[in-house]
Amino acid sequence: MPSILDSLPELYRSLFPSFFQDPIPVETKATCSSCAMCEAANPVRIESVDGVSRFFRPDTKCCTYHPRLPNYLVGAILSDTDPAMAEGRRRIQEKIARGVSVNPQWIKAPTRYNLLYTNARQAFGRAQALKCPYYESNGGLCTIWRYREAVCSTYFCKYVAGADGRKFWMTLKTWLTLSEIQLSRYALLQLLPDYVLLGKDKADVATGPLTIEDLDEKPLPEKEYAELWNPWVGQEEEFYRRCFESVRALSSEEFENLLGLDGIVELSMLKRLHEKAVAPKLPKMLKLNPSTTIQWLPDGSIALASYSEYDAVALPGEAYALLVEFNGRAPVEEVRQRLRDEKQADLHEDILVELYRHRILVDAQAPQQ
Repeated sequence: MPSILDSLPELYRSLFPSFFQDPIPVETKATCSSCAMCEAANPVRIESVDGVSRFFRPDTKCCTYHPRLPNYLVGAILSDTDPAMAEGRRRIQEKIARGVSVNPQWIKAPTRYNLLYTNARQAFGRAQALKCPYYESNGGLCTIWRYREAVCSTYFCKYVAGADGRKFWMTLKTWLTLSEIQLSRYALLQLLPDYVLLGKDKADVATGPLTIEDLDEKPLPEKEYAELWNPWVGQEEEFYRRCFESVRALSSEEFENLLGLDGIVELSMLKRLHEKAVAPKLPKMLKLNPSTTIQWLPDGSIALASYSEYDAVALPGEAYALLVEFNGRAPVEEVRQRLRDEKQADLHEDILVELYRHRILVDAQAPQQ
């Protein structure tokens, strides 16, 4: 079983706490080379309640998101001379040359892209207009995967551990995002301290209408751009490389200090969720989740989904009559014994664990799900 670190950029191996050496199941259900969300991998067409297909486009897959790359990861890409990174470097250099949504802390999505992404309906995985600029259509892979950021490191369409797996990876995303913010700010303090001291590193959320420059995705006016980058104007690539070197030189103790109390709290939550993801425990009493969506398939089997619209569980049709017996009024083993006695049928504990992980069956004694 691989470690958590195996899912993250190599740079973090010398920085992150020893917890990240703990094992985590491979997300075998989320397959990139043969996308699990494309129609070719799903011969049975399953539609949502509103009739919209849940399949992704094979020429975009889940890469309909523009990552926000922190300065030190940009520098890592530019510093990597491996021929396998040539296309990724070229695309990053092209971004820097254009100067759109490029600043000393991040290379991020243009304002227009963010507006489309935020307001699009059921577009994720399906809209060509949202395709990631680092996605290589010929082969369907990412050109900067070696240095992917928090969102791309932790997103999966389906999770081996179901709802518990999703909670773990989403919490890891929060912890990684905090790390990216603090590490990028640290690099800024070494190379361009006024950027932090004058508050330019604060989140910039667009609240007004888009400008003409936003619509046409044009760079900042020359004077404004120069003020942002001074004294590194014309040396942006070197600046990013130096950011990478600054972060790479940090010790694990220095990194821990950068994250502070927020890092301690998030890491504690992450450890707790990791245990649930790798070692699930079946609750004493289960009940069928009333919010579960149910679709009968042409072959008589049944597709059940709860925690995610992307991750349905298929069971023989006759299994549904067994599931409804789990109503939260009796312990699991008592229900199973009654099914054996009265219906000469049973649901094995492994199946029950899987259904619980998918929150098709839920803890009847929990205050809420």
